Order: sequence, then C-alpha cells, then structure tokens
Amino acid sequence: MARMHARRKGRSCSVRPMVSESPEWVTLSAAETEELVAKMAKDGYTSARIGLTLRDQYGVPDVKLLTGKCITEIMKEKGVASALPEDLSSLMRRAISLNVHLRDNRGDHSNKRGLQLIESKIRRLEHYYKDNGVLPADWKYSLKTAELMLK
Repeated sequence: MARMHARRKGRSCSVRPMVSESPEWVTLSAAETEELVAKMAKDGYTSARIGLTLRDQYGVPDVKLLTGKCITEIMKEKGVASALPEDLSSLMRRAISLNVHLRDNRGDHSNKRGLQLIESKIRRLEHYYKDNGVLPADWKYSLKTAELMLK
C-alpha cells in the first residue's frame, strides 16, 4: 500500500510466525503480566513502550498470547488508559515540538510543510475517532489545546 503523503510504497517488513500459544520458557503468569502492565501504565508508559519493556526485560514475546488480551485492553480494564488514543497523542506531541522549532526558525519551510502534513493526519484521526465514538463530538484539535492537554 502507498504511503499517505508520499508517492512511494511502504517498507517491507518481516512477518511474525503463526503461533497460537505462549512459549514454555516464559516465566511470568498472565496475572503477573497484567499487574506489570498496570504498574507501568500508572508510571506514564505508553502501550508500545510497555510491550518493548516486557519483551526486553521480562522475556514476554507477546502479551496477547500470554493473557488473551492486548495491552490497551488490560489498561482499560485496570482504569489506567489515557483519555486520548495513543496514535493521536503521539502525533500531537510531534506537532507541538515542530511548532516550537518553527518559532525559533521561521525560514524552515520544509518543516513548515511537515507540520501541515502532521496536522492533516491529526484531523483525519479526529474525524475517525469522532465517528467511532472514541472522542466526543465537540472535541476540536488546535495547537494551543494540544499543548495544554499533553503537558
């Protein structure tokens, strides 16, 4: 599939093998894994960072195989999920940092274009999440509110 804001195709990546159960060498139980996920989420980790930490430090190759639920489902059950979806908040962080850069470097036209593309992705996600009921219908993106929400 083609990339969103470029005329080239996407990258080819490796595919995870088809495995239906967790390996025998995983030492953590499902309950211990859920507790670790909740603890890391309370500390402010994103779900992607939690997955990397569980893989690298605890030897859990796939949380869904071990617990039967993905990391975001566990976070919602424990009540530690963030109000904004993770992909939307990471795009908003990128837009904020680019805006700070553009305040200092007013002649940086390529990054000005990059900010426009990021904000376009944010608006697309905003529309998608409003249609699916994840965001309230009166939620509106702006750089000022994004700075207030994420800091």
